[in-house]
Amino acid sequence: MKFLLVEDNIELAQAVLARLRLDGHVIDHAEKIEDAMAYAQVGDYDLILLDIMLPDGDGRDFLQQHRQSQKDTPVIVLTARSQVSDRITLLDLGADDYVTKPFDHAELEARCRAVLRRRAGSAQTVTQLRDVIFDPVRGSLSVAGQSVKLRNRELRLLELFINAPGQLFSKQKLVDRLFSYDEDVSDNAIEVYVGRLRKHLEPSQLRIKTSRGLGYSLEHV
Repeated sequence: MKFLLVEDNIELAQAVLARLRLDGHVIDHAEKIEDAMAYAQVGDYDLILLDIMLPDGDGRDFLQQHRQSQKDTPVIVLTARSQVSDRITLLDLGADDYVTKPFDHAELEARCRAVLRRRAGSAQTVTQLRDVIFDPVRGSLSVAGQSVKLRNRELRLLELFINAPGQLFSKQKLVDRLFSYDEDVSDNAIEVYVGRLRKHLEPSQLRIKTSRGLGYSLEHV
């Protein structure tokens, strides 16, 4: 999954980034509303983690503008305000959930999973296509009855494909989804990860098809 973290407390931000990246998530980090808006305009995110008190304004303004732009990206607010009226205001503005500071990182991860499950319209995380069973939360993959261990980016690449079988993903789209903006990406990075994933899927009834000059798609044999 690709997240946008909007948080000006560097120590807290680094802790959140480290914890979520361990789960294989790709995360862009903005310290100001201005930067967050720029990221949100060009990025395709699965979830936004939003602080309220930011150097150049109130995160609620960002939330309101984000919703007015008709974007439905889930937003979890990180707030030090614990009064019921404050939480009601955040939910009314379009927040999907909130976490009160200071928070336990395990709780934040659990709330992220819950919001993403609700967005998918299911309490289940396991997906089965033919003889492939995939659980992105646990990072588990079974191919033709055999357990397969994936590296983080292989896992996230499979997650993209398996959530949209038959859909064509351009190379640039995959770069945007698998890497944050501050990462240097080699020209053949996507080919490398697609190649690794193909090897894992060889015993299965699924194949990653290359449409030359257009991109890749997950297809049934």
